[in-house]
Amino acid sequence: MRYENIGGQADLFTEYTELRVQRNSQVNIALLKGDILRNNRSTVGGVSARVFKDGAWGFASDPDIGNESIEGAVRLATRNALFLASRAGNVGAKLPQTSGASSSSGSHDLSTKKTRLAQKDLLDFARAVDSYIAATYPALLSRNVGLGCLDMEKTLLTSEGAEAYSLVPRAILYVNLAMNDAEGNPVELYRAFGGRGQFEDVFTTPFALEEGLDELHGHLVAKAASVYPDAGLRRVILGPDLAGILAHEAIGHTVEGDGVLGGSVAGAYLGKKVASDLVTLVDFAHTALGSTCPVPLWIDDEGTQAKDAVLIEKGLLKSFMHNKETAAKLGAEPTGNARAYAFSDEPLVRMRNTAIVPGTSKLADMIASIDDGYYLMKSSNGQADSTSEFMFGVVLGYEIKGGKLGRAIRDTTVSGVAFDMLKTVTAVSDDMSWGCGGMCGKKQMIPVGMGGPAIACSINIGGR
Repeated sequence: MRYENIGGQADLFTEYTELRVQRNSQVNIALLKGDILRNNRSTVGGVSARVFKDGAWGFASDPDIGNESIEGAVRLATRNALFLASRAGNVGAKLPQTSGASSSSGSHDLSTKKTRLAQKDLLDFARAVDSYIAATYPALLSRNVGLGCLDMEKTLLTSEGAEAYSLVPRAILYVNLAMNDAEGNPVELYRAFGGRGQFEDVFTTPFALEEGLDELHGHLVAKAASVYPDAGLRRVILGPDLAGILAHEAIGHTVEGDGVLGGSVAGAYLGKKVASDLVTLVDFAHTALGSTCPVPLWIDDEGTQAKDAVLIEKGLLKSFMHNKETAAKLGAEPTGNARAYAFSDEPLVRMRNTAIVPGTSKLADMIASIDDGYYLMKSSNGQADSTSEFMFGVVLGYEIKGGKLGRAIRDTTVSGVAFDMLKTVTAVSDDMSWGCGGMCGKKQMIPVGMGGPAIACSINIGGR
């Protein structure tokens, strides 16, 4: 649904204006022990306009995408901005100009070139995965298989001359398995397969997932014989999944420009030591370490060319993530972090692909260096606040005894203050793993990428 003639709407603009035509298309399939719980496909789209005047924003949206609706949205957003500006008392407030050059325009279409599959084909794929699980692991208590596909398609025009189109898809297959432990208590474990791209590019055949499913089941069996970890401050290795949620939740949200303006502790730490010299943390725009990121963004929803935001560099807090407004208020350059989930949403300062940069250590050597600790591999959920204090659930982990992996541990939690905990990092692995199966819920849900290497650190872990 590329809106080909959006450039012809520029004559409607009398103030700073962003015009966005957007469509989100989703597929949602869910099976429980082979029974279909959900099997639907939906598309939601429309047009929105956002206008800035003297420090005030006006916004309007319409689910129709005709010329009349576009004109109406622009005119209403303009009236709203003028009305609010007349009462805001910020005459002369301006936004930094970031577009007008060719770098703020372009087309990035990541849709598949293959023949698109029908809904029935997607359902049959999920059923084939479920059938393999049922036949191969008969002792399971329960099994869930879900398929979620999301295409975010946007056409943007701004009064500064930015004109851009993007279609960024993802396809994720979720598998959750459960079985009883020796005492008859249920234990469960999940894994998300897939990532950036439409289904036809991400998945080939159900058979290609068998190795990953076998690995998931093997961890579940180990978890069924798990032991409680010893509570307290412990030496641990956080796998990429835990390192990723730490980078996103505990650090990332504290260094978003609007969070800093709202009183985040990071505001007082700029230029100061907040982590070990081994830690460099970046919110990548579209390319990381030579590869396209899970959620690439070339031009944000304000028409700003997206660039990497180096948040922590060798332990020093270097910068924040910005849209135009937070950059103006904090005396910085916009980083292209303005993102909106739906056509009816206003862009907010949002992360894109946040991760600690790989180091030079080998994971095997990191494990061997710990005499008594834990290797924590997978998180369930987490929360953090503006002080960088965090608590995350851990659903997969193993003991480290004498430098070797031991028994699996029961579900637990880890907690701490991220800007203190990162100072305890003693090793960062040389590999990198990304995930994009989740959604960030800051006011509006939106896909994000997170991940990283494994890191060795000290952290508080829960016990019995």
